[in-house]
Amino acid sequence: MSRRKRGKSTPVLAVDTGGTFTDLLLLQGGSVTALKVPSTPTDPAAAVLTGIRRIFAEEAPKCYRLILGSTVATNTLLERSGSRVALITNEGFEDVIEIGRQDRPQLYALTGHRPPQLVDRRDRIGIRGRLDPAGDELSPVDHDQLSLLSKQVGDAEAIAVVLLHSYANPTHELAVAKALESIGVSVSLSSRILPEFREFERTSTTVANAYVAPRVRSYISRLSRECGTEAIRVMGSNGGALSLDQSLSEPVNTVLSGPAGGVVGAMDWARRAGLTKILSFDMGGTSTDVSLVRGAPLDTREGKVGGIPIAIPLLDIHTVGAGGGSIAYLDPAGALHVGPKSAGAKPGPIAYGQGGTQVTVTDAHVWLGRLPASGLLGGTAPLDRDRVAKHIKTLAQEAGLSAEEAAAGVIEVANTAIEGALRVISVERGVDPSDYHLVAFGGAAGLHAADLTQRLGLRGALIPPDPGLLSAYGMLVAPVLRNRSRTVFLPGDDPATDAHMTRILDELEGEARVEIIKDGAASASLVAERWVDARYRGQSFELSVRAEDWLDGFHRAHEKRYGYLRSTPVDAVTLRVKVEAPGDRVHILEIPEESAPPGHDRAPVPIGGKELETPIFSRSDIPPGTTISGPAIIVEYSATTWCPPKWQIECDSWGILHLSNSQPA
Repeated sequence: MSRRKRGKSTPVLAVDTGGTFTDLLLLQGGSVTALKVPSTPTDPAAAVLTGIRRIFAEEAPKCYRLILGSTVATNTLLERSGSRVALITNEGFEDVIEIGRQDRPQLYALTGHRPPQLVDRRDRIGIRGRLDPAGDELSPVDHDQLSLLSKQVGDAEAIAVVLLHSYANPTHELAVAKALESIGVSVSLSSRILPEFREFERTSTTVANAYVAPRVRSYISRLSRECGTEAIRVMGSNGGALSLDQSLSEPVNTVLSGPAGGVVGAMDWARRAGLTKILSFDMGGTSTDVSLVRGAPLDTREGKVGGIPIAIPLLDIHTVGAGGGSIAYLDPAGALHVGPKSAGAKPGPIAYGQGGTQVTVTDAHVWLGRLPASGLLGGTAPLDRDRVAKHIKTLAQEAGLSAEEAAAGVIEVANTAIEGALRVISVERGVDPSDYHLVAFGGAAGLHAADLTQRLGLRGALIPPDPGLLSAYGMLVAPVLRNRSRTVFLPGDDPATDAHMTRILDELEGEARVEIIKDGAASASLVAERWVDARYRGQSFELSVRAEDWLDGFHRAHEKRYGYLRSTPVDAVTLRVKVEAPGDRVHILEIPEESAPPGHDRAPVPIGGKELETPIFSRSDIPPGTTISGPAIIVEYSATTWCPPKWQIECDSWGILHLSNSQPA
């Protein structure tokens, strides 16, 4: 790729922390520098700081901007390794977090089970005092109880405060926060984290915020001290960058930080190729993240991480435990499984030569020759096929297969898991995959793109430049976003409602604008969207429509979704505002075509029971306009792409590889 120099010379560094590698992408003086370093799961900041020193050649400039993709909040929830939380709520509502929505996670199990709660029953404290849904006080907070709270919370490391109807009036929660000021512990207020109704989701989200807050704060604070810059943003789960202050006070907004950057980056490259309908496919070392994009990423407020409902704005991303480092094993019945357990950064796959002894998806590709010795980090970390031999043969013997069959089986099982995830976000939602392209990125996605494209009947697959660093690239170009919301419960048939809504929307937009300008955005560049969650009176769930002409918009949306209209009055339930400032622009020039065919090496690859001499191309040597017929292997610094027989790869003027079946059925 060619990048044009820009007038703005402040370096920008994007960092995406994965389970196996930490990716760094530096935009400086119009050029982009890429670096991957092994992750350090027990101390994520260590890998980031190591990468910063290496990419800046040991000395970071005095002025640069850092954009972080953090997995700390995600892993804390998944591993249940967060802080001890005390929950302060209304008397009689201490068990809302445990009762939930009374759904059954295992529908056909005689005795179902749920993941443990983030806050123990002994740490849930009920206090007197009550507001009604309009925010009017029914009974005051008991000040004698408030004076005892600092002793009751004991040695809790974080506190969540969730009082009824605080979205309408935060005074009771603020009184609790004031009573706890002296103990110096992180306090999360639901009126700030999620000022919306539905007490279970509000409680769950606020408790999750408190649970991850100390660990995220420790991680980001250390980086802030040692990275050499105070200009730090953190990628948010909504597809936009957050300020440092917001990521510290509301870390729950970072639970899908890295995957969100990948979706933004995939959409950016798809637009260059003239595509608006894509399935993003991010396969890293530990997991695979997939998402549906129809012109713009889809979002949701019904996300779950580690079984914990999170009701903040999230990009709609589905995750499965199938990555390059996912471990293959046989169950007691002899069936082959892959993941969700991963070899991670250490010891990693066997072929990495760092002590791994369990066969992974990466090892299967190495054994089959699809991932050559020079296929990792541009050959600077050579892969050792001989190390794989003993362990793949042991797995094969246990399964009653040849080594090649066992390796192919590992890949097939991983593909089946990923195919299931792609079907969840497409077919199961009534979307025909044949209208879509797959955008494959992450270090391992290019090895699976052809098989998955064929399985789902997709139109083709795209492999963007630097695919193993696309999530970091997405963080570079992601907009700066602020979301604000408030539950209001206003009747649509009241003439005063529109004026009341406008006043609240103005207030929410003003708050978001102040924050985003404080973070360095130019006022003239801001774009605001206003939304209303509305429903027919008596309904339990809402549809989100534009605030302009919201009543008619709701009727149209309801008819489109459900196929009918009602004469029942419409109520405005929750008002939402999104304010956006553009992200950094990476100016990419189209590359002129060349007539000379690219040079290549060859290596034997087992295909259809035979070993075929297969060309291995370096991606940097493939000029635009080139068509490569499979079988072929494309290697580059951050990833490897496998082009099977009867498939072909075309390189366009942006350097994007287009993978398609040259002999479709």
